Amino acid sequence: MARSPGEGSGSPSASLRGTRETLSDPELESLGSDSEINGFTAERRTDKYGFLIKTEENGDREKELSVEVLRQREAKWLDMLLNWDKWMAKRHKKIKLRCQKGIPPALRGRAWQYLSGSRVKMDQSPNKFTELDSMAGDPKWLDIIERDLHRQFPFHEMFVARGGHGQQDLFRVLKAYTLYRPDEGYCQAQAPIAAVLLMHMPAEQAFWCLVQICEKYLPGYYSEKLEAIQLDGRILFSLLRKVSPVAYKHLSKQKIDPILYMTEWFMCAFSRTLPWSSVLRVWDMFFCEGVKIVFRVALILLKYSLGSSEKLKSCQGQYETMEKLRAIDPKYMQEGFLIPEIVELTVTERDVEREHLIQLKKWKEEYGELQCKSPTRLHGAKAISDADPAGHKPLVHSPSIILPSNFGSLKKTKVQKQEAKEQEKQRAKEVREREKIEKEKKKLEKKKSRGKGDQTNGAMKEENGGEGTRDHRQEPVQPLLAKVTQKDSLNVHQSSESLCSKESEDTYL
Repeated sequence: MARSPGEGSGSPSASLRGTRETLSDPELESLGSDSEINGFTAERRTDKYGFLIKTEENGDREKELSVEVLRQREAKWLDMLLNWDKWMAKRHKKIKLRCQKGIPPALRGRAWQYLSGSRVKMDQSPNKFTELDSMAGDPKWLDIIERDLHRQFPFHEMFVARGGHGQQDLFRVLKAYTLYRPDEGYCQAQAPIAAVLLMHMPAEQAFWCLVQICEKYLPGYYSEKLEAIQLDGRILFSLLRKVSPVAYKHLSKQKIDPILYMTEWFMCAFSRTLPWSSVLRVWDMFFCEGVKIVFRVALILLKYSLGSSEKLKSCQGQYETMEKLRAIDPKYMQEGFLIPEIVELTVTERDVEREHLIQLKKWKEEYGELQCKSPTRLHGAKAISDADPAGHKPLVHSPSIILPSNFGSLKKTKVQKQEAKEQEKQRAKEVREREKIEKEKKKLEKKKSRGKGDQTNGAMKEENGGEGTRDHRQEPVQPLLAKVTQKDSLNVHQSSESLCSKESEDTYL
């Protein structure tokens, strides 16, 4: 095993010898990674997750989403990833709902990086993994890592071949972590975590994602004394009292310590317990909401395995109870049953933190201060994002139109643009001034024409004033003289004279 728990009767870790050895139970291991040894022929068939299927097996047919629904979800997730900071700040609840529905397979690895904050961590230290990868590493850890490589998902096409690219990348990631955290070193439970990550992303991204899980989501889980996992075992048992009193009473009566059945569940994040479709859905929610999802899964499995008197009839002693928990009924672990139960179970981060404080106080009273000072646990993507406000870099798309290299020189400079705007303003100003001058000229001409019209009206009044009688046909003509031009006034004057001459001819006749 990577390392044994601390020695000494003063600490509960003394009773945990072999806890990590349970992760490498020979019954759970395959005979080897070679496909022929494992019963596979040269003609390999895999399921949609990459796991090999034997020729006589048809594989479990699961209910799959339609292509249209899958494409719609992919489009929504792409929009979120392109505007991640905005969504995380203002619409975190929507991200949570979409994680509960399941992240599209094509974007799962990228989404895990954004949710965990590993993308920001990697951008902050761009050459760190390359530096760690080039280093030799501690021989004591390298020996243990090499022995564990063939045990990690030997039926997956990525890890099926000894010395294949999957095992090589797994070795690189685990070795880099021992160099990154030499105080913590290597724990066997980290290997399946790293393997799941490598199924969805390259080695460097998987390394930083592993760092975030060990430091933010499950701090202290992989330390030498296993104090953090023991505390969470106590928290789980206390929460079980509220969720399933029957199961709580039975486990209390049988005096079964939580560390005996929940260690692999929590340390491997159920990656070695649940069906693969359920593992991926649980991890989607785990990266978004934090460790409370792991607590919920454990509480649901305990509730439906030991939560009724009928189920306890076959669990009369410790051995039978442990066997029941080692071989949980598959129907309770299926995606269609488990995921709705996880969403509906009301166990919040406040409940977990409240119980953590209670159990930590009891621990100090019994064993004193914790020997391993692990960082504060952060509950999910929102807490991690708030703790590290560094912005995520948006996804960069390759341009569909490539411009020439001298395209920038063809553009106008800011000074040229400003000069052009000033010239346009000056031209517009000149046009307005010209229009103003023309309007003033027209007004003056109108005034002059009105003055001449008044003078002609006066002359007409003098001529008509000497006559004894006035023709009534001339009356409507006078008010029109003020509105006509000088030429029109002369015409009117001439017509009036002609009328007078016609009257004199009539009187003569």
